[in-house]
Amino acid sequence: MVKKQSPLHVVGVSVLMVLLCSVNYSLCEKIKTYKLTRGSLSVTFTNYGAVMTSLLLPDRHGKQDDVVLGFDTVDGYKNDTTYFGAIVGRVANRIGGAKFKLNGHLYKTDPNEGHNTLHGGSKGFSDVIWSVQKYVPTSHITFTYDSFDGEEGFPGNVTVKVTYMLIGENKLGVKMEAKPLNKPTPINLALHTYWNLHSHNSGNILSHKIQLLAGKITPVDDKLIPTGEITSIAGTPYDFLEPREIGSRIHELPGGYDINYVIDGPIGKHLRKTAVVTEEVTGRKMELWTNQPGVQFYTSNMMKRVVGKGKAVYEKYGGLCLETQGFPDSVNHKNFPSQIVNPGESYLHVMLFRFTAH
Repeated sequence: MVKKQSPLHVVGVSVLMVLLCSVNYSLCEKIKTYKLTRGSLSVTFTNYGAVMTSLLLPDRHGKQDDVVLGFDTVDGYKNDTTYFGAIVGRVANRIGGAKFKLNGHLYKTDPNEGHNTLHGGSKGFSDVIWSVQKYVPTSHITFTYDSFDGEEGFPGNVTVKVTYMLIGENKLGVKMEAKPLNKPTPINLALHTYWNLHSHNSGNILSHKIQLLAGKITPVDDKLIPTGEITSIAGTPYDFLEPREIGSRIHELPGGYDINYVIDGPIGKHLRKTAVVTEEVTGRKMELWTNQPGVQFYTSNMMKRVVGKGKAVYEKYGGLCLETQGFPDSVNHKNFPSQIVNPGESYLHVMLFRFTAH
């Protein structure tokens, strides 16, 4: 027999839920999926992690394929360790020693990768439920999240907003915004999409050609923490100033590519062309512009037998990431562009993708 709950108990639960929702609205949000479509471009999202779950593109013959690695269900993203398609933050990439000093105060962040912090900690922005502020299926969707003071060790309350927008017939814009409300804090958001322009389930990306318009990198130690140097890529396997296959020199590196490139040209309000990726079999081409100083080029070196969409098995080198960003661990390197944003100031990160097929 099921014990009937008293009206007082029901009222108590309701009051508790109202209080919880007032503290953290995301607790009361439902996880849903959303789709943007215009012409031959179709992109889907979920408000869990503000994740881009798929992107359908035609090849040179008009055949549509999904070129984004991911999962069929939200549960896949909840248990994900690869950050497929997610918005990562409050500080993307790594913070060495999971700590930094700001205005004389030592902040300790969540050490979720050994002694370091990766992509905001154990429960960064990729693992929270975002609110949907606006959704127009033929145009754009805007996700919002309120990050609280002390979340994963970061100071201050911060309002965050991410808008995905279709531009024309073949462009996808991504605008990431954030505002600190009461304390200075580091902010460095990134979109962690894994691309395979042949199709998400077609094997590795080693035959893709890439051009990176960046003549320098920020070298790292064996834990992938920057040393603080900024060095030229001339004569090294990192040189993609001219287009060449990703796999052409990858054997010269331990594991593959996972490095921050310093994008050429002055940092300012204007977007700079950052990368061009082409896939010869399908004829697909992806161009990327951004207003950020760096881009992390990652060839999914640590991926191993991840079961994804349609029971596809993703292996090492199964996708490539181009995460435009501030430099990794900049909070601990004064010579890197600062990621500190003060109350009254705004953080703005823009990406623009252009897709074609020839």
